[in-house]
Amino acid sequence: MGTGRTDEFRKDAVRIALTSGLTRRQVADDLGVGLSTLNKWVTAYRETDVVSPEDRELARENERLRRENRILKEERDILKKATQFFASQKP
Repeated sequence: MGTGRTDEFRKDAVRIALTSGLTRRQVADDLGVGLSTLNKWVTAYRETDVVSPEDRELARENERLRRENRILKEERDILKKATQFFASQKP
């Protein structure tokens, strides 16, 4: 494996880590690298042009939507439980 290819792999790994919305642990596991290694790469490449401003903006939006989605799912689950509870209270 030549240096160019290794470099490209690292940049791709950093791009995925910063924009996929997955946790660093998930990205490291998926790529078969150690978490500390991935974190080192992210630190090394963060200030370069590996991730465009547009990609960064999309990643932030994805993160916001995932959070919102998780909250909505939790609320839905609570409502389901409440509905079952009240249905079971009927005489």
